[in-house]
Amino acid sequence: MPANPLVRGRPPFRADHIGSLLRPPALRQAFKEHAGGHMDNEAFKRVQNDCIRDVVKLQEETGLRVVTDGEFRRGSYWSRFVEGVDGFEIRQAIFKFRDDRGHEVEFTAPYAVRRVRRQRPLALDEFTFLRDATKVTPKITLPSPSTMHFYRCSDYAMPGLYADAEAFFTDLAVVFREEIAALAAAGCRYVQIDEVAIALLCDPTIREQVRSVGADADKLVDLYIDAINRAVARRPADMVIGVHMCRGNFKGRYLGEGSYESVAERFFANTNVNHFLLEYDTPRAGDFTPLRFVPKGKGVVLGLVSSKTPALESLEILNRRTDEATKFIDLDRLAISPQCGFASTVAGNPVTEVDERAKLARVVETARSIWGEEA
Repeated sequence: MPANPLVRGRPPFRADHIGSLLRPPALRQAFKEHAGGHMDNEAFKRVQNDCIRDVVKLQEETGLRVVTDGEFRRGSYWSRFVEGVDGFEIRQAIFKFRDDRGHEVEFTAPYAVRRVRRQRPLALDEFTFLRDATKVTPKITLPSPSTMHFYRCSDYAMPGLYADAEAFFTDLAVVFREEIAALAAAGCRYVQIDEVAIALLCDPTIREQVRSVGADADKLVDLYIDAINRAVARRPADMVIGVHMCRGNFKGRYLGEGSYESVAERFFANTNVNHFLLEYDTPRAGDFTPLRFVPKGKGVVLGLVSSKTPALESLEILNRRTDEATKFIDLDRLAISPQCGFASTVAGNPVTEVDERAKLARVVETARSIWGEEA
């Protein structure tokens, strides 16, 4: 990674990706068998290990200098966090995924039934295995603190358990700080926080739904920014933190739409991280004008390549869109990636591994065409 990314004000890699990757058939089958009691923990872990080694090789072969384990040990992007934190159970979310044809799908969300505390490592074992499986930089992803609150909004915990949301996030911040400290001690220097709620609060329909359950959307934005800051407050000076702004990603469906404009000034200025990984794959994301609010000391990864559809973006279009973004932010503070992961859950998006490999390679190709060998 760059020697001093805090000073340079740019993402650590010109070609990056968001984290989750398509689970191969053997791994999807192992999840089913393990969940059904037909595969023991050790056998399940062996399948995961083998599949992670393969997907690390895939990423390295595309030319990426940063890799993840594909989130191959997780049922969903937040599942292991909930499994490793005492105090959560799973209930129905108040929102629904949707697609461009108007189809809707329900999903589940964390719900606090006891005061939350970290009872075991959440991603530490993921990191140590990944660290030893690659020769490039390993990145770990964590769900944002708001993930544990927003999907049920006002009804996030048993009545009387917490005096207010601030008290809940105080406990949650301890969980994050303990995990980040453990990751740092093991050598992790790149952590990505996956933030969905603040991106959804750009959507007028979502904001109205939030209001209907007695919450204030603008106050939630500030609450969630503060929650991220408290979560990462004690990270080492040489640990890079990126925040991925996500509008939801489930089998090619999404949760919200809308420009970042309504939250950009507060979010970019007040969130104490190194860079932002932003979704810009469709017109639903709005234009690049909100990037004018990104402070000089922070960078942006443009999520221009879609992980939701198999169509491969052309090099010409990606170069042109990057150039459009430079009207609002310096080129040196930019990088490129897919807009989201390829499989936020085991099921994955409606693309193939061939599509996934081609899109990751296109990200690297585009970065090299813009930034040269620095990519």
